[in-house]
Amino acid sequence: MKINKAYKFRIYPNENQKKIIEKSFGCSRYVYNHFLNQRNEIYKAEKRCMKYTEQQNQLPSMKKELVWLKEVDSTSLQMSLRNLDAAFKNFFEGRADRPKFKSKRDNYKTYTSNFVNNNIEIKKDKIKLPKLKYVNAKIHRYFEGRVINATVSKTSSGKYFVSICVETKIEPLKKVSGNVGIDLGLCHFAILSNGEKIQNPKYLKKSLDKLAKEQRKLSSKEKGSNNWNKQRIKVARLHERISNQRLDFIHKLSKRIISDNQVIILEDLSVKNMMKNDKLAQSISDVSWYKFVTILDYKAKWHGRKIHKINRWYPSSKTCNNCGHVLDEMPLYIREWKCPKCDSIHDRDINASRNILKQGLLEIA
Repeated sequence: MKINKAYKFRIYPNENQKKIIEKSFGCSRYVYNHFLNQRNEIYKAEKRCMKYTEQQNQLPSMKKELVWLKEVDSTSLQMSLRNLDAAFKNFFEGRADRPKFKSKRDNYKTYTSNFVNNNIEIKKDKIKLPKLKYVNAKIHRYFEGRVINATVSKTSSGKYFVSICVETKIEPLKKVSGNVGIDLGLCHFAILSNGEKIQNPKYLKKSLDKLAKEQRKLSSKEKGSNNWNKQRIKVARLHERISNQRLDFIHKLSKRIISDNQVIILEDLSVKNMMKNDKLAQSISDVSWYKFVTILDYKAKWHGRKIHKINRWYPSSKTCNNCGHVLDEMPLYIREWKCPKCDSIHDRDINASRNILKQGLLEIA
């Protein structure tokens, strides 16, 4: 099976390379905003949406008029225009909000260059990129496949990365007999139908005191000053560390679940609606269910596994997995209960995960 897979590396550009990268961020942002404004104006005046080809044909004359656009990689400007077109498609198909203008004050910046005439290449501890030539990098893994493009990014903490998109081949994993139902929670990150409870690492909660301390220091400094910027980077690095810890945990857990099971059943949770609960919003954000399910989903497609989601309104907690009796109500504080029909004693979460598995297998069959 051929897929597009991204490999991300930390890069260490010199001062001259940093200048080119910053110019590329600025030029890509300018092209995106210019053509976004043009689309908006044309729609207001003529009630039609411009096509990608209409705007692409304007790029050569635009570069003649604005000479500084020639200082960066030309494919990065084309990709900026493609990203705008993709943003509008996602908006029209209901997958995203209407495209907004990009601000130069955004701390996270990116631009993408296409692979043309071997302009992207990896050699030992260096990566060749358009206009930058060879940049020092930390190469922690290698890959095989056809390079498609490279996205250079700068995080809010001031670190530079490059994500190389490659068309590569992935072999499906060997089929296994195991199936699993997963009940996602807050006390435990996930409860599996085999009885295993996976602890919620609560990375944000563990770092809240330190984060609050650093943010208080930031608020006391004059905005825009050197000391303010140094403190801003400290706060950004702390947020980055929490995010990296969470992502590492999710990747390792998803890999284990995919390796051990052929069919994975989950509830179709509406995380966006659940985040509206002020008392639980921070905990739900910290646990990152949506990210976990997204990663689990694409890894399942890669490796020949099946993911199935049951209806979120299915009464998995109130149903006895032994006899099928459904209780009228089940308050959240009840963690263990006895079935009035068959006298089975249930752990609330394990019972829910077993019902999720049973219901999912029925729907698949």
